Amino acid sequence: MILCCGEALIDMVPEASVSGDPCFVPKAGGAVFNTAVALGRLSSQVALFTGVSRDFFGNQLKQELEKSQVRTEHLSHQDGPTTLAFVRLENGQATYTFYTENAADTTLLPENSPSAGFEFNAIFFGGISLCTDPTASTMLDLMRKLSDRSVTMLDPNIRPSFISDEGSYRRRLKEMIALSDILKLSDEDLNWLVPHHPHLQTQIDELVGPLETLVLITKGPEGAEAFHKGQKISQAPSPKVEIQDTVGAGDTFNAGFLHSLMQNDALTKQYCRSPNVSVLNKALAYATKAASVTVSRKGANSPWHSEM
Repeated sequence: MILCCGEALIDMVPEASVSGDPCFVPKAGGAVFNTAVALGRLSSQVALFTGVSRDFFGNQLKQELEKSQVRTEHLSHQDGPTTLAFVRLENGQATYTFYTENAADTTLLPENSPSAGFEFNAIFFGGISLCTDPTASTMLDLMRKLSDRSVTMLDPNIRPSFISDEGSYRRRLKEMIALSDILKLSDEDLNWLVPHHPHLQTQIDELVGPLETLVLITKGPEGAEAFHKGQKISQAPSPKVEIQDTVGAGDTFNAGFLHSLMQNDALTKQYCRSPNVSVLNKALAYATKAASVTVSRKGANSPWHSEM
């Protein structure tokens, strides 16, 4: 089983009402939530660890998880409200304004984490859950406890406007990167983490150093690349589709990559330390194909296994 750890929130998506007035429609979302949903739809065994409010938005989130075949036994039910993210779309690109004060997914404590008795093939961390304490420190604590026996994948999905303490955030990410078997970054994430470098290879070397981390870089319409021990070892183009918006594209990519590795018996720490290029080519191609389905329709609407 794969455990996804991070935020679950409501995206308030702009639409026009029947009278033509602008309005916002609540859609279940959040980077880690989207990754869990995409994994469930692809038929992977997956569970989500997050804080879910007892309000009606929390019920909406839980219903979407169940509909998408995501296990819910690791949800932590909280009295705080659900995080709201108001979405602005310009030329298909999304920007966000978050409302998170005392929200259910931002107030997780170590005692809310899954107990030590559970075993997972892989654990996925990322998103804005790494920005705000106490949840951010709880995620780091869980990663420290489980990274020695489960494949650990990290996608920070950086939202600079959401980071209140950049120094603490960078220190937390540095430790989490060191604990990760798979690190996925968009080219924008990489430029934020390692600015003022003209070469992608130099940026990755500075970020990862001598670690045996498998590094995935997504480059939007240019596809994705994989690096290991300082060398680019695989790449995949993005299928050509008519883009509706990019909401959830990276989250679907993460799910497609993990699912493909699992299907090829490669979701192991040994594989990540010494990746087979043929299997990696398949995983990148599958992940970019899955993401292309998501961007071809509105919202974070990831594909079902039958659509792949």
